This record gives sequence, C-alpha cells and structure tokens, in this order.
Amino acid sequence: MRITGRLLRTTRLILQSLLTFTVNLSITASRGWVRAFNLFKSFGSFFRGSKRVIGESFVALFICALGDLVAGIFLGKMSPLLESYPGLLVLIPGAIGMRGNIFGALGSRLGSGLHIGTLSPELRKSDVLTENIEATIILTVVMSIFLGFMAWIFCHLFGFRSMGIMDFIVISVAGGIISGAVLLPATVLISLKSYENGWDPDNVTTPLIAASGDLFTLPSIFAALAILETVRNGIFEWVLFFLFILMGIMGLAMGIKGRYNLRRIIRQSVPVLLLCSALGTTAGIVLNSKLSFILDNPAILALVPLFSGESGDLVSILGARLSSGLHSGIVPASLRPHGEALRNFGIISVLSLIIYPTIGLLAHVVSVSLGIGSLGLERMVLISSLAGYLLTPFLLLVGFYLSSASYRLELDPDNIVIPLSTSMTDPVANTCLVIAIIAVIGL
Repeated sequence: MRITGRLLRTTRLILQSLLTFTVNLSITASRGWVRAFNLFKSFGSFFRGSKRVIGESFVALFICALGDLVAGIFLGKMSPLLESYPGLLVLIPGAIGMRGNIFGALGSRLGSGLHIGTLSPELRKSDVLTENIEATIILTVVMSIFLGFMAWIFCHLFGFRSMGIMDFIVISVAGGIISGAVLLPATVLISLKSYENGWDPDNVTTPLIAASGDLFTLPSIFAALAILETVRNGIFEWVLFFLFILMGIMGLAMGIKGRYNLRRIIRQSVPVLLLCSALGTTAGIVLNSKLSFILDNPAILALVPLFSGESGDLVSILGARLSSGLHSGIVPASLRPHGEALRNFGIISVLSLIIYPTIGLLAHVVSVSLGIGSLGLERMVLISSLAGYLLTPFLLLVGFYLSSASYRLELDPDNIVIPLSTSMTDPVANTCLVIAIIAVIGL
C-alpha cells in the first residue's frame, strides 16, 4: 500500500509538473504569436503608410544611380589623367561632395520653403528665391577655392605626388563654375516642379540634385583640365588664379554684409562647408592611398562615385525628411529617436537593403560592357552590399543627431544637415568600401 501511495503521489507530481510546463509553454507561445502578429501588423502598417515614400525615393535613387554610373564611367576612363595630374584623385571626391552639399542644401531649403508656404511653386522671382541663388553662387566660388587649397595641403601632408597650388585652384574653381552653371537652374526647376506635380521634394529633389552634381562634376573637371592645359605655366594661369581668389573674397564680403536671409545662409553654411571640404578631401586621401590597386582594377573606380553618391543620397533623404518634420512640428527635436523619426529610419533601411546590391550589379554590367576590367559579378555585388550594410547604421545616426542638434541650437537644419552628413559619409563610405574590398578579395 505504501509503495502504491508513493507511486500515486509521484505520478501526481509528474502530471502536475507536465501540466504546469504545458500551460507555461502555451502561454509563452501565445504571447510569442501575439507579439509576432503585432509585429507583422506593425510591418504591414509601416509598409502601407510608407509605400509611396519608398516608391518615390527608390525611383529617384535608381535615376541617381544611373547618373552616378555615368560619373563612374568617366572616372574609370580617367586612369591616364590620374597619373598625368598627380593629386587629382584627392580633389575629385571633395569636388563631387561639394556640389551635392551646396546644391542639395539649396534644394532642401527650397523644399522647406514650399512645405511651410514661404515659397510659391510658380517659377517667378521672389526675395527668398533670389537670396538662395545668390548664396549658392557665392558658396560655389568660395568653397572651390578652399577645396583646391585643402587638396594641395593634404597631398603634401601625406607625401603624395602633387600638382602645384595654382593648378589645383584653377581646376577646382573652373570646374565649380562650369558645373554650377548647369546645376543651379536644374536645382530650382527640380525643386519647384516636383512640388507642383505632387511629388514630395524631400524624397525626390535632394537625391536627384546630388546625382546631377555627380553627373556634371567629372565632365566639368575634364573641361577645367582643358582650360588648364591652355594656360598652364604661363601668365594667364596667374591671371586666372588671382581672379578666382578676388571673386571669392568679394563674394564672401557681399554675403556677410547682405540681406538677412543671404547673410544667415552664408554665415551658417560657410563653417559647415569648410569642414565638409576637409572631410571630402579625406575621402580622396583614402582612395589615393590605394591608387595602384585601383588603377589595376578600374571597375572599382566605376563603383566609387556610385557607392558614395547613393550613400550620400540616402542620408540626404533622411536629413531632408527630418528637417521638414522639425520645421512643421511632426518630428520633435529630441535626442532619442521615436515616432516619425523611427519610421524614417525604417524607410532608409528598406531602401539600403535594395539599392546597395543593385549598384554592385550595375557597376559590373557597365564595366564589362565597356571593357573595363571587373572583379566579377558576385564579388562586385558582395563588395557593394557588405560596404553598404556596414555604412547604414552610421547614416541613420548621423542624419538624426545632426538634425536634432542643429534644430535645438536654433540653426536651420537645411543649411547644416545635408552638407555635413554627406561630407561625413564620404570618408566613412570610402573606408567601408576599402574594408569590403579587402574582405572580399581575401575570400
């Protein structure tokens, strides 16, 4: 009887334990399913609410990728020039970034003006539009001068073979003026007409302008090199050099003493763009340090503007959307992302998952089509994807904290975020690209 009683008690305890375990497992599983269902609903809600933004942005990014690809082709074909004009590769990323910084910020300011009603989408003269155009012209000349000086100084600091200071200045300023003559009307037209046709300028304008900057920068440098060849080592090179310096000094003085909006744009933009130019030149140093490998694999040159351009476009889209959200009160100026800011993080993450493999594929296809030596489809896609996914968290953090911090400091995010975030992105993007190349080539 005692044995039977013990068996019954033991059986009862085992059954109770099994029942308790089953109940706890069921509850845990049910909670898991509920959380998964809620998460699925959240993702579904996110995609339903964001599909237009993602769609518009992806179309703009793909168009930009085609423009960046043309820039990459130009760069891939520039191998002889990179040897003939030592230090040119240090200048090029900074020049490409500067166009995007100046004209992307212009597009962002125009987009914010359209959103809050201080600017009309009709293409007609207004004080806001006029002062933005004046500021853009001044910044183009001043920053081109500074960029030429920085490229020359960095070449000497790092022991690279280098052109003379006058060569750098003539190439940089002449290239800036030539590309600016195309980009300025294009930026105004894209900003106003995209808004007029019902497209959000924050999703469309900034990446298209950045791609236009990438597209026209390298041809403008070709044109500037042709000008330099005509005047090099002669009196006319001295004349151009001093003329450009004088234009920069006079333009800066006019901007600082100009009307309120012009003065505000110049005073807020110049310190940021000076830092941006230094960072852009740093991106050139990263590339120039691997010059021999790049010249042996010119498909990498085709990928460089494409990767840097699309990365800059992604952080620009984020910066423009957060800037408009801060101006309109949708995004709070908090140092902790939540609500609409997290939704924007999700949009950029989805876009990065799609765009980085795509640009690796594009770079490979075009390189093979034009007879530029490629590393192979798998390696090009893997390099681009790995580098892009390493870079994406950096893009999200930089775009958010620059937006919030500038707004809390009562600075206009339109003047700060896009130039600084894209310039910070350039050296980090090139570093991620070099890391990915080393990792993949070592496989």
